[in-house]
Amino acid sequence: GVGELVAIGVERGRSSNPGVTLSICGEHGGNPESIAFCRAVGMTYVSCSPFRVPVARLAAAQFALSAQGVRKPPRM
Repeated sequence: GVGELVAIGVERGRSSNPGVTLSICGEHGGNPESIAFCRAVGMTYVSCSPFRVPVARLAAAQFALSAQGVRKPPRM
């Protein structure tokens, strides 16, 4: 539902203005699943509360590595 609407908005925004900055802010911006989704649909950046920044940075780094084909190490 909502994710599909966001993806449509990103697609239409980029087709109209390729250089437009697209972002979200708030608690969704600090959620690891939301960060991966936003990056996958082509958003420029996310922002969140200072308390969620460490988790958001880790999630963004993990997504960037997975996009490059780097696998996460197995859990012990």
